[in-house]
Amino acid sequence: MRQNKKNILKESPFWIMILIFLLEVSVVTAQEIIPTYSDYLTDNLFLLHPSLAGAAGRNQLRITARQQWFDADDAPGMQTLTINGRLGNKEGIGAIIFNDRNGNFSKSGAYGTFAYHLRLPSRDLELHRLSFGISAGVIQHRLDQSGFTQPDPVLGQEKISVAYANMDVGMSYFKKELYVHFAAKNLLPVNRELFNSENIAVNQRKYFLTAGYIFSPSYDWFLEPSTMLQLAEDTGEKAIDANLKGYRNFDFGQVWAGLSYRQGLDKVEENNENLRYVTPFAGVEYRSFLIGYTYSQQFNDVVLSNSGFHQITLGYNFGAARKRYHCGCPAIN
Repeated sequence: MRQNKKNILKESPFWIMILIFLLEVSVVTAQEIIPTYSDYLTDNLFLLHPSLAGAAGRNQLRITARQQWFDADDAPGMQTLTINGRLGNKEGIGAIIFNDRNGNFSKSGAYGTFAYHLRLPSRDLELHRLSFGISAGVIQHRLDQSGFTQPDPVLGQEKISVAYANMDVGMSYFKKELYVHFAAKNLLPVNRELFNSENIAVNQRKYFLTAGYIFSPSYDWFLEPSTMLQLAEDTGEKAIDANLKGYRNFDFGQVWAGLSYRQGLDKVEENNENLRYVTPFAGVEYRSFLIGYTYSQQFNDVVLSNSGFHQITLGYNFGAARKRYHCGCPAIN
C-alpha cells in the first residue's frame, strides 16, 4: 500500500411494463445497499430514498456511470438505471437496476418501489406533504476465480453466484421550502453460506436521514443547504454530509452546481483517521434532458489512488407536468 495520498417513472405501455416489472421483482429474492456515493445531489434522490418515487413534477429516467481510480487496474466501477413517476394522484412507482464490479467480485440486481404521497392541510398551491415508500428487489453476488493462479480450495468452484432478497422503506416530509427524508436499507438479514464467509455480518441494515432548506431570493435563483447522516447498525459506523447547492433558471432550463463534504465520525483503525471526502458537482437541465458530473476526492494520509471518483449522470424527464407549488422547490416542481 502506498502512503501519502495514494488513492488506497393514467396508464400507458410504459406503466404496464413497470407494473409487470414490480410484480416480478417482488417475488424474486435480493440485496445489500446500493453504494450511495453523492448522486442524490445530482437530481437523483430516488436512488437513495424510496419515498420519492413519483414525487417530482414529471416522471424521471436517470442513468449513472461511476468509475473509481483511473490509475488502478480493475478499479471499482458502477452503473445504475432508475425510473420513477406517478401511477395516480397519490401513488408513485419506480425501479432501480444496477451493476457494480470490483476486480473479481461483482454484483447486479434490481429493485421495484411503491410510494404513497399524502397531502397535508394547506392552501391550494402550498407544498405540505408526507410520503411513504417501500422497495423490494434482488441482488446477485458473483466471484470469478478463473483468472486466479490458485483458486480458493474452500470455495471449490471457479465461478460462484448467489442471490439474496432484501427490502428498504422510507418516509419524506415537505413543508414549503423545508424537507426531511428518512430511509432504512437492507431490513432483512443476509446469510452468505456459499461464500463460507462466517465473519461477514448478517445484519446489513443502514439508515439515512437527510434534511435541507431552499432559499429563493428570486424565482430564478435558489440556494439549498442540506445535510445527510448515515449509520450502519451492526458496526455503529457513522458519517455526515454537509452540502451546499445552487440553482439558476434560464429560458432553456436550469443550471446547478454545488459542493459536498463527507466526514466519517469513526476513526479508521489502521491510521487513526476519520474518512474525509470533498465532492464538487455540477449539471445542466436543457428542456427535458439532464447531464451532471460528480467528482469525489478522499483526503486522508493513506488512500488507494490519487485519481478520485468520477461519475456522469444522464437524465430525461417525461410525461405531463403536474401543477407547480408556490415554493422554490426544484426537486418537486
